[in-house]
Amino acid sequence: MAETTENLGEIVIAPEVLEVIIGVTASKVDGVYALRNKRTLEALGKKAEGKGVYIKSDGDKVSADLYLFLTAGVRVPDVAQTIQHEVTEKVFALTEIEISEVNVHIMGIVPKTTKKPDFNDLFKEGFFDAN
Repeated sequence: MAETTENLGEIVIAPEVLEVIIGVTASKVDGVYALRNKRTLEALGKKAEGKGVYIKSDGDKVSADLYLFLTAGVRVPDVAQTIQHEVTEKVFALTEIEISEVNVHIMGIVPKTTKKPDFNDLFKEGFFDAN
C-alpha cells in the first residue's frame, strides 16, 4: 500500500518545546537529581545562574547543552551517556528533529539523603528561568 502525504503548510516547533522535552527526558534518567534552575539551586543554598537546558541551531543542526546535578554514588559517564541517548531518541520520536549533539555538564553531586525535587515542579513557573 502506497503512503501519501499532503503538504498543508509548514510546521514550526518552538525552541521552548524542545527544552521541555529535553528537560523532562533528562530528569527521568536514573541518577539525575535535577536540572540547574532557580528552585534547585536555592534549595541547595547556591546562587541561581542560568538554566538547565540550552538549544542551539546552526542551519539544519540542532544541539543541546544540559546543566544538571547527579545523585551521589552513580557512575557519571554511564548516566551522561544514558542522558545523551534518551534525549536524542525522545526528541526524534516526538518531533522528528535530529539532535546532532547533547552536551552534558555536571554541575555537582548531591548526597543520596537529599530529597529529590517533585517531578511536577518541572512545569511550575520558573523551571527554565535563571531569575
